[in-house]
Amino acid sequence: MEEKYIGLDLGTKTLGISVSDSLGFVHPRENFTFPVGKLDLAIEHILKITKENDIFNIVLGFPLLQGNTKGVRRCNETKEFANNLLKANKNLKIYLYDEAYSTIEARERLIFLGYREEKIKKVIDMYSAVVILEDFLHNKDKGIKYEQED
Repeated sequence: MEEKYIGLDLGTKTLGISVSDSLGFVHPRENFTFPVGKLDLAIEHILKITKENDIFNIVLGFPLLQGNTKGVRRCNETKEFANNLLKANKNLKIYLYDEAYSTIEARERLIFLGYREEKIKKVIDMYSAVVILEDFLHNKDKGIKYEQED
């Protein structure tokens, strides 16, 4: 039986969420919306999901740019989010995973499935989280285990 994971695509006002089941299949869960600057609401929401579903593994999309050059501001925000999750629950295991092209891949999948642009805009972050988590599960060695910073 495989461990379960939550996949996250963090934006400035949305959080795409996917979950894997005990067989390793990844399912879209939701697009969680929060006011800009209110990451604490997103953290509370994730903690609720982890508790309700007994999941301790989180894969957080990490915004590396082409050539692995880090987009400093977005990377720092993502690390701060991971740090705050760990402060709230030290039992979590958080993995940072390169989210490059996840939105493009998600968009291509949705277009293939016949989604129109209005619908794509509403679900793209959730499906980006699916892409991030699926890719991580196939390439776990490329994930970076996040350690809490003081």
